[in-house]
Amino acid sequence: MKKSTILLGIVSSLWLSNHFKGQETPSNKDLLKRIEALEAEKAKPKEWDATLYGWVRTEYNFDSRQSAYAREYNLNLYPLDEKLDANGKDINGAGASNFLAITSRVGVKFKGPDVWGAKASGNIEADFFGNTELNKTSAGSGSIGLLRLRHATATLAWPKTAVTFGQTWYPTFVPDVFPGVANFNTGIMFNPFGWAGQIKVAQKLSSDLTLSVVAYKDREFQTANATGASTNSATFNSSMPTFHGQLQYKKKNITAGIGAEYQSLKPVIESGGLASDETVNSGMYFGYFKYANEKIITKFYGISGGNLHHLVMLGGFAGYTESNGQESYKPTKTSAFWVDIASANAKIAPGVFFGYTKNDGVDSGYKNLYIRGASAGRVIDNVWRASARVDFKQNKFSVSPEIEYTSAKWGDVNAEGKAQNNLKEVGNFRGMVRVMYSF
Repeated sequence: MKKSTILLGIVSSLWLSNHFKGQETPSNKDLLKRIEALEAEKAKPKEWDATLYGWVRTEYNFDSRQSAYAREYNLNLYPLDEKLDANGKDINGAGASNFLAITSRVGVKFKGPDVWGAKASGNIEADFFGNTELNKTSAGSGSIGLLRLRHATATLAWPKTAVTFGQTWYPTFVPDVFPGVANFNTGIMFNPFGWAGQIKVAQKLSSDLTLSVVAYKDREFQTANATGASTNSATFNSSMPTFHGQLQYKKKNITAGIGAEYQSLKPVIESGGLASDETVNSGMYFGYFKYANEKIITKFYGISGGNLHHLVMLGGFAGYTESNGQESYKPTKTSAFWVDIASANAKIAPGVFFGYTKNDGVDSGYKNLYIRGASAGRVIDNVWRASARVDFKQNKFSVSPEIEYTSAKWGDVNAEGKAQNNLKEVGNFRGMVRVMYSF
């Protein structure tokens, strides 16, 4: 009897166990549905997504001559004119050097739910290149190494139309076609540079051709200051933004484009004790070309126009005295071009760069010159730069030595704002090494 009871209990337990297990175990059909649901959830685009990026960048540079510069002698513009002391020695013939990591940067790219049927995305980026130092002309006063806003944009993109607003590159700076030099100057003086608050509309005319229209206001880099003006007041005083148009062709190995813009600035609101409505109006044209394959990257860029000071280039504008004692303005003209050729090798990539810019002057009769590239009755006629580099790359780490020579021809300024007499060519040799680790 005892054995029968035990046997019955075991049989009952096994039956109950199989019964409940059968209830809990899903069928193959149910399992397949669950797997499909998980795969669908996994494949579903994230409503919100963000990506962190940036780099640590350190560079050491040595200059053989004193140069016009920005940001702690990191960004060299052009060698300074000869300045002789009582013994006939050139004071500006002294060298300079520095070791900096202020060009390190960090950024975030993000995207969110569609807005009015458009894909929505954004970008915010900063580095430590900001400062209030006006270099040695202000005895080095101010703060240096400040966190600086580079990009802050939001974009709505439809199948053929995209609208971007916020702060980003001047539209004359083409991210696909800029010098690949190791120096942080990025071809400055020959290639436009800087960021501006703007709204941009890009319209695809075909799969390869895009028309972009931009309205912007100068910000970090701006035009020169007229007498009675303050930093960027010419932009603030103007009720009209700068208008820019650009047509770009892009297909496989080739990127090419042309563009133009019109700018109207109001340097001051008071002149000669009277309210002033005088403006400085200028136009500009540019074009670029890039060819790239698995072996070589070739780029070319050319630009010509008036009052290119805000693009960190030569020039600006001149002031003329009118019959009522007020000052009127006309832009000085500048032209520039550059070419950059580099290897596309993933490990060791040599490259060379050459740039040239020319001061094309202004109408005669001016009283004041508000330009970059002038000092004490002397003015730059032209600047050229040649450099050679090698990028040694391993994963996201790179070491890039570079040698660079920049020449500037100075002369006495004439009635048209050009260099004419007592011409003197001076040069600066810069040697540098850049180390970067990206993430």
